[in-house]
Amino acid sequence: MDTTELETYQVQLSQVELALQSDPENSELLALRSELQELISLTQQSLAQAASSSRADSVRKTANSTPSHTWTAGSDCLAKYSGDGSWYPARITSVGGSAENPVYSIMFKGYNTTELIKGSEIKPLPPNHQEKASAPSKRKLTKAEDEERDRKKKRNEKKLEVKAAKAKEQLAKQATWQKFAKKSEKKGVHIAGVAGTSIFKTPDNPLGRVGVTGSGKGMTEVVMRGKHKFAPTDDPNA
Repeated sequence: MDTTELETYQVQLSQVELALQSDPENSELLALRSELQELISLTQQSLAQAASSSRADSVRKTANSTPSHTWTAGSDCLAKYSGDGSWYPARITSVGGSAENPVYSIMFKGYNTTELIKGSEIKPLPPNHQEKASAPSKRKLTKAEDEERDRKKKRNEKKLEVKAAKAKEQLAKQATWQKFAKKSEKKGVHIAGVAGTSIFKTPDNPLGRVGVTGSGKGMTEVVMRGKHKFAPTDDPNA
């Protein structure tokens, strides 16, 4: 047994603990948790015995208690996601805490959310990570993130429906007006602005007025009004 198996059991135990939070009376989960706790205990005992028998194992045990890797902002790593307890590729954005107990702010690759984790929740990328770069693993969306994505999708669909309805209404109004204009033209009524006719077109008749079209009547005669001359013989009471 080695530390890799121990980490695997611990990750599996954290996943079972997370599932028990939503279903604490599940007998299968309770039994699985008991088995994993026993496996973790036996593995730890085996590692402790091996460490006491050889210097190399002692160095390995020390490495488990104190981090051997120096992490800095911008370093790529594997980080444990608190949502499901699984490990995903991430990048360190900042380092805080103390030298004995550092705290790392990380961002999972492919996501914009940051998370604060401890040194025990971060580890180097595996050697074959570059070979699998074309198909990186992604963490599962939380329930809140999934619901927010669905709400945005529905809002976008609603906007598209409103725009389509407005465009359809505009086309219907345009078709109605064109139909009315064609009927009027057949009846001999020329509507200004239809078929290229402008209401500001200069009429052929030099006596015509700009802006008066299609009335069918001639120009109104203008009567010149003269000034009334008062005569002394005029009797207003006559």
